[in-house]
Amino acid sequence: MDRIRIVGGRTLEGTISISGAKNAALPLMIASLLTNETLTLENTPRVADVGMLLQILSHHGVDYSVDGRKPGDDPQASRTLHLAARQIVDITAPYDLVAKMRASFWVVAPLLARMGEARVSLPGGCAIGTRPVDLLLMVLEKLGAQVAIEAGYVHARAKNGLQGGEIHFPKVTVGGTHTALMAASLAKGHTLITNAACEPEVADVAACLIKMGAKIKGAGQPTIEIEGVGALRGANHSVVPDRIEAGTYAIAVAMTGGDVLLERAPPDLFQSALDAICQAGADVAVTNQGIRVRRNGAGIAPVDISTAPFPGFPTDLQAQFMALMTKAKGRSRITETIFENRFMHVQELARLGARIKLDGDVAHVEGVAELQGAPVMATDLRASVSLVIAALAARGETMVNRVYHLDRGFEHLEKKLGRCGAIVERISGNG
Repeated sequence: MDRIRIVGGRTLEGTISISGAKNAALPLMIASLLTNETLTLENTPRVADVGMLLQILSHHGVDYSVDGRKPGDDPQASRTLHLAARQIVDITAPYDLVAKMRASFWVVAPLLARMGEARVSLPGGCAIGTRPVDLLLMVLEKLGAQVAIEAGYVHARAKNGLQGGEIHFPKVTVGGTHTALMAASLAKGHTLITNAACEPEVADVAACLIKMGAKIKGAGQPTIEIEGVGALRGANHSVVPDRIEAGTYAIAVAMTGGDVLLERAPPDLFQSALDAICQAGADVAVTNQGIRVRRNGAGIAPVDISTAPFPGFPTDLQAQFMALMTKAKGRSRITETIFENRFMHVQELARLGARIKLDGDVAHVEGVAELQGAPVMATDLRASVSLVIAALAARGETMVNRVYHLDRGFEHLEKKLGRCGAIVERISGNG
């Protein structure tokens, strides 16, 4: 199993190119099941979750190809996928596939909308809370499907097709909104969605569906209206840049000091996080190329944050920001409102010398003058990169174990950091 070795104490200087958003790429790939024509997705990140989802989609009959790298291309450049679900060969998504990645459960919507039936295993994925699928199933039922849970599988049927309806989410749900967008696009009649997720990735999926012929108004806002169509066509779409990756590297620069240009970073997509990073003492400037983040020798100031749905502070940056606060000059308070069990990185940060006390969904962080390198264990995707950020500023060597979590969501992380002066080395297997 691969590990990452980091020697801390180096500032970051240079340029990091921001990849396409994994959280948009996955539902966009799943949307290929909605049409028998080819969906081309540019700027798709080279991460493990994309590769896993390609296997899952292939199981359902999706043919895919990946464009090769052209002469002169950046070796770290994202790639283009061509996905064609000309014929659905299996409406069942088995446990051994779905359990590996929670987002793959979303295939239930396009399979049901296109085929009138879907049988999908209940999901697995990151151990950051229960994240029940009840709201996703509510969407299907509101659109006229009969839904039953049988032996660990969701079995949904709509033999006469889905019907438009009114969907009100009692709480904001990204997965539920993705499900509603895909299912309602092929439903007969009008669908109204209220309290919809406003995340940029949701708007990106809607933009792609519109290119495919869907009639969607209001995506990216709390109220969305959809007029169902009989069929969708193929399209060409570029995946939105990854605001979580951009925020992660911005926090890394704030942690270590230095001066880094984040190419193609979209400031409007994570402004709340940029505001917190500025409050912590970094200088953030928007340029024509992206975002430039700098921090001179000044110390890190404590900042209180609370996670919230977009446009609030992203839960996917909470662990990274906590790592930054471990070296702040004073006390900070971090409140997690989205997922339970998303403080599993706390014990590993403590191994590096961090002082953090937990009180329910609140973490109280007492900044320390110095972190010390140590062996640590990644527990999930965002927790693992928080350990990398802490290790970059720690004295001595840190070995991050179980980095397959990192590979699920970060494209060429060690190479991107290494280009900016960090001492980061991947050690394969047991070497």
